[in-house]
Amino acid sequence: MKFTVVPGADQPPFEQLRAQVVEAVAEGGLTPGERLPTVRALAEELGLAANTVARAYRELEQDGVVETRGRSGTFVAAQGDAAHRSLQEAAAEYAALARRLRVPADDALVIVEAALRIGT
Repeated sequence: MKFTVVPGADQPPFEQLRAQVVEAVAEGGLTPGERLPTVRALAEELGLAANTVARAYRELEQDGVVETRGRSGTFVAAQGDAAHRSLQEAAAEYAALARRLRVPADDALVIVEAALRIGT
């Protein structure tokens, strides 16, 4: 996921970044469990102060969009009720496994669809 900040825009840079992360999560561009870049790395990439990115991440965490796991980093949080959160977390783990095994996304989806049909 690539983020951009427009200098001189009506919204301050931290808000531009925050809004882009929220939109990416809502549209599926960022999935639950996905790790976001470190504050320093993203600040460097965008040409911002680290405190600016840190503020965006803090506000996203307060809104429940991301969660910080100490030294492990910042991750997209699961959204919705408990059942949906569990499924989102399982889906994120499945997607990570598919990537590690180098299974194409289309094949991974066929496997899930077949699993959902079993027992119906």
